[in-house]
Amino acid sequence: MKKLLGNIGIKTSIITIVINLVLFTIKLILGLIGHSKSLVSDAIHSLSDVFTTIIVIFGFIMASREADENHPYGHERLESAFAIILAFFLFLTGLYIGIDALISTKSIILPSLIGLIGAGLSIIVKEIMFQYTIKIAKKINSPALKSDAWHHRSDALSSIGSFIGIIGSHYGFKYLDQIVCLFICILILKTAIDIFISAIKGMLDTSCDKEFENEILNTIIKSSNIIQVIDLKTRMFGSKIYIDVIISMDGNTPLKKVDKIRNKIHNLIEKKYELIKHININVIPNK
Repeated sequence: MKKLLGNIGIKTSIITIVINLVLFTIKLILGLIGHSKSLVSDAIHSLSDVFTTIIVIFGFIMASREADENHPYGHERLESAFAIILAFFLFLTGLYIGIDALISTKSIILPSLIGLIGAGLSIIVKEIMFQYTIKIAKKINSPALKSDAWHHRSDALSSIGSFIGIIGSHYGFKYLDQIVCLFICILILKTAIDIFISAIKGMLDTSCDKEFENEILNTIIKSSNIIQVIDLKTRMFGSKIYIDVIISMDGNTPLKKVDKIRNKIHNLIEKKYELIKHININVIPNK
């Protein structure tokens, strides 16, 4: 199953790379022809998405490796590590666009309306890419792919900014194109910080949300009417989930029955929730 999920992520990433390369080329050419600084910045944003998506693919490949002697719990955390690298490159991209916008205010050239074609196309395509990628990311619970999805959304928003900047420049707002570049800069920097924080959480054994934990708790309770759940802990390990449960049973219950109930809970949880890699169940006697 793990290899299958990894393949889905890689296929999704390859599709986005191809589309981003096409968008980069179109936006760059139209931005240069139309003298639109914001559209050129937007093109650079699309190109940065290509490199970050390549990082995502490497993350999938590394994280999908089987557990070994040195890594008995697997390599899932590597995906979060690659997401941190991705956030770093995205942050540098945002800084470049912002600095370039500030420097270029000394030489303003009115952008041509031809740039609207590239900006409009990018808005539509990138929003479709966001919806597609985030759907897959949620399906396989991939932090790196979720980060890549939000790249698409930030690119769509920056293209909206380019669209507004080009039109505004033709209505007397001389510096609007540059102001939009600064807006794009801030947008990218925020996205990079959000990705970084999310990836760090995946490295620190952060617990799952309460809604998910309550769902697990109810599933365990319903599995047998002779047990009591004493404690339930969850932790994120990259894109996977680990669960530790302590249940209580009558101390006179035969050992075979105890083991049967424990195995039943274990198999039920792992079968119902594909993202759970392991559930550890300890049984203690009722007082």
